[in-house]
Amino acid sequence: MSKSKSQKSSSNRRSFLKAGGLMTAAALGSAALPDLARGQSSPVSRPLPNNSATTNAMPTRNLGKTGFKVGIFSLGGQASLEKPNNEAVAVPIIEKALDLGVNYIDTSSIYGGPERWSEQYVGKVMKHRRNDAFLATKTKERTRDASMRMIEKSLSLLQTDHVDLWQLHDIGTMTDINEIFAKGGAMEALLEARDQKIVRYLGITGHYRPDALIEAIHRHPFDTILMAVNAADPHHYSFSEQLLPLAVEKQMGIIGMKVPARGRILSSWTPPPIEQQKHSWEGMVLAPTAGTLDMRQAMYYSLSLPVSTVIIGCDTIAQLEQNVQLAREFTPLNQQQMAALTEKAQPVSKQSLFFRFYERA
Repeated sequence: MSKSKSQKSSSNRRSFLKAGGLMTAAALGSAALPDLARGQSSPVSRPLPNNSATTNAMPTRNLGKTGFKVGIFSLGGQASLEKPNNEAVAVPIIEKALDLGVNYIDTSSIYGGPERWSEQYVGKVMKHRRNDAFLATKTKERTRDASMRMIEKSLSLLQTDHVDLWQLHDIGTMTDINEIFAKGGAMEALLEARDQKIVRYLGITGHYRPDALIEAIHRHPFDTILMAVNAADPHHYSFSEQLLPLAVEKQMGIIGMKVPARGRILSSWTPPPIEQQKHSWEGMVLAPTAGTLDMRQAMYYSLSLPVSTVIIGCDTIAQLEQNVQLAREFTPLNQQQMAALTEKAQPVSKQSLFFRFYERA
């Protein structure tokens, strides 16, 4: 990189971090504001979930304008929750998360392959603890009909008559946008499902590049956005530069993901043999070295952005307990600390943002 480009990059990061500090202060202060528009856009008549353990477990923030107070750490639906025939591990993790005060659970119709193991495991807990968690799932389908089939199956597997949030999964390109918003596209399914009172709120998700997500927000007033934000983000196709401020401006619920980058940003990461990485990642060598941050640094970086919560998948109850403890002890990082972590992540930024380097049509 040339000196001028390097200086420009550093300047851009400083500008973002300065602005980010202001947005973070606003986001953290939002917990003290009156509840925002409680249920005003929700057609589901039953009250929002209410996990009585959350308030004493960790700080909470507004999930945008939904009126829901979400704990700042939430349970992701991957890791142990998407492995086949893993009920003996996955279900206790979900149960323990709710016991510890986690009140938001993320899953998807594609987690765990065609059998949809993640939704299966979550459903086994939701069957008797539905009121303890704000439940979010997704459709990767781009048509109305296929998406309606997805939500019908999701409700069956999740053992509930409604989900609190239904999201368009993995919006990455303008092709996705054109298909979703076309006649007969998936957007029709989301609106119909909300009208039918089988979903409460509508959202979008993405981790590839910011432009298509920005376009989606301009086309429809979604309630939430699930986006990839970690300490490496400012280095490649940054979500925090334009997408995150836009979501804040629209008062969306903002859920952060890819916080530890599936471990690749962490110094405790042990890269698999290169041969296995090539096999697993379509010929791309994505994590040749250990990362540079510890879990506290990774989580606190993302939570110091203006997000409502972060979702992290867990392989064990010990990991879950560590994440809840970190959330309980969280205090926001200042601008200098944020800048230092961004620079510390730079040498492993590509492997920490592996999801932004897939080839797409």
